[in-house]
Amino acid sequence: MEIKYITLTKENIDTEHICCAFSDKKCSEGYEMKKAWLKNEFNNGYVFRRLDARAKVFIEYVPAEKGWVPVDAPNYLMINCFWVSGQYKGNGHAKALLQSAIADAKAQGKNGLVAVVGTKKFHYMSDIKWLLSQGFESIENLPNGFSLLVLKTDATALNPSFKECVKSGECKQKEGLVVYYTNRCPFTDYYVNGSLWVLAQEKNIPLTIIKLETMEQAQAAPTPATIFSVFYNGKFLTTDISICTESKFTKLLKMELESFVQR
Repeated sequence: MEIKYITLTKENIDTEHICCAFSDKKCSEGYEMKKAWLKNEFNNGYVFRRLDARAKVFIEYVPAEKGWVPVDAPNYLMINCFWVSGQYKGNGHAKALLQSAIADAKAQGKNGLVAVVGTKKFHYMSDIKWLLSQGFESIENLPNGFSLLVLKTDATALNPSFKECVKSGECKQKEGLVVYYTNRCPFTDYYVNGSLWVLAQEKNIPLTIIKLETMEQAQAAPTPATIFSVFYNGKFLTTDISICTESKFTKLLKMELESFVQR
């Protein structure tokens, strides 16, 4: 059977799925928000390429200058979501999708690819170990656990870097929970404004929700994970959207409080 990948465009996105949440009815509104976001970003050279199947096998990337991430990477392509799930793992899809991005970088005369990951694997972010095994190099690490990776197609190109707004690892608001999110993910709006809001009310914890509505806002955010990031009392806490469930919410806050007492 021939393996086929398709690239979404303004012309076909209304009739094609975008992998995440296509079977999750409760996130249907967020799914449409992500599609609308993609339509706008196609104007900025955004690429969404996936396996031609009802599967979660895809890569997203964009010219880094137009990325919704606080990174300085002139003339690079920035990898955003990159996911191969379940039964599709181990079949070469990740390598094939990555090679398509590398080919695009070369064809466009780019310096290479950049990716923001967790120094140790973070939820909803690309696997650092796998990217390093494919030739990426780690060029900058933040104290709150993020790393910036680069794969150069031009060995003489300058290294990318994180913007100053993320270097401290903290946000300006120092009380309670602060959540930053965008429509880059179809799950975020439902869980942030639904279950997380309810949990914070029940636990009597102050909650500030900051939706990043523009590229400029995202590039000035205090977190490199602009899809979804949670801070607690000003300190970065997690990129794991399952904090919006009661069990994970209670566990993570308990760990953070214990850590705070030890400090």
